[in-house]
Amino acid sequence: MKNRFLLAMSMAITGLVFSASAVSQANEGQGQAIVTVVPKHKGEAAPNVNQQDIQSVKVNGKSVQVTSFRSLAGTQNKVELVILIDDAARSSFGRQIEDVQNFVRSLPPNVSATLGYMENGRAALAGPFTTDRQQTLRGLHLPIGTPGVDASPYFCLSDLAKSWPSQDRSSRREVVMITDGIDYYYHHYDPDDPYVQAAITDSIRAGLVVYSIYWENTGRIDRTIWGNNSGQNWLTQVDEATGGSNFWQGFGNPVTFQPYFDELTRRLNNQYELSFNSQLKGKPDIATFRLKLAAPGSDVESPQQVFVVPAGNAQK
Repeated sequence: MKNRFLLAMSMAITGLVFSASAVSQANEGQGQAIVTVVPKHKGEAAPNVNQQDIQSVKVNGKSVQVTSFRSLAGTQNKVELVILIDDAARSSFGRQIEDVQNFVRSLPPNVSATLGYMENGRAALAGPFTTDRQQTLRGLHLPIGTPGVDASPYFCLSDLAKSWPSQDRSSRREVVMITDGIDYYYHHYDPDDPYVQAAITDSIRAGLVVYSIYWENTGRIDRTIWGNNSGQNWLTQVDEATGGSNFWQGFGNPVTFQPYFDELTRRLNNQYELSFNSQLKGKPDIATFRLKLAAPGSDVESPQQVFVVPAGNAQK
C-alpha cells in the first residue's frame, strides 16, 4: 500500500514538472532584427562591432537574451531589394531615370532586385528577383502620373509585404519607396493613420527594412505644405519602425537621387543580424524593440518593432 502511494506521488510530481516545462516552452519566443551601424562621417572605415558591444536589448520593455549578432557584410549574405515607384509621380521623375539605372547596375552580385509600381493599392512588380541588371531595368518606365492612381502608398506597401515574391527567409528583405507619402484615403494628418499602421504591421511581419525617397506626385494636395509635411512624416514612421531611413526631408523634390542611393549602398554594406530569445504569450506577435550598442563614432539604427514567433519555429 505504501509503495503504491509513493508511486502515485512520484508520477504526480513528474507530471507537474513536465507540465511546467511545457508551459515554459510555450512562453518562449524568438526573433531577429536587422541593425545598421555606419560611420558618422562618410569615407571613414566601417566600424568593428560584435556581440560584446551590445549594452542592452529590450523587447516590450523587458531585457532579453541575445543569441547571436553577426555581420552581414560580404557577397555570401543575400539581399532581396524592391525599388517601389509611385505611379502617380510627376513626369519630372524622368530626370531621375538615369540615377535609378546607375544604382541598379552598381548592385553587388549578392543583391537580387526588381522594380515595382504603386498602382490601385497594389505593388505591381515588373518581374521576379534577379541578379541580371538588364532584365531588372527592362521594367523601368515613366510613371503614369495620374493623381491618386496609387490609391495609397501604404496599401501598396502592405500588398508587397503580404505577397513578397520569394520564400527565401535567409535573404535580407529591403525596400526603397519613391513617393511623396500622401495617403489619399486619409485626408488629414494623424500619426495613427490606420493604413500607415497596417503597412508597418505587415512590413514587420514580413521582415522588411523600408527606406523612402520623397518625390512629389501629381494632384492638388501633393503641392501643399500640408501634403509635403504629412507625407514625409508618415514615411518616416514606416522607415523608423522597420529600421530603415527617410533619405529626403525638405520642401520640394531633391535635385538628384544619387546621394541617397550611395547612402543606401553604404548601409547595406554595414548591417548586422541580431537574434534573441524572449517571452511570448500565445501566438506570434509584434513587439517593441530597443537596442543600446556601444559604437563610438557611428550611427546605429535598428527597428522600433520586431516580430516574435514561438521558439523553434521559422518566421513566416
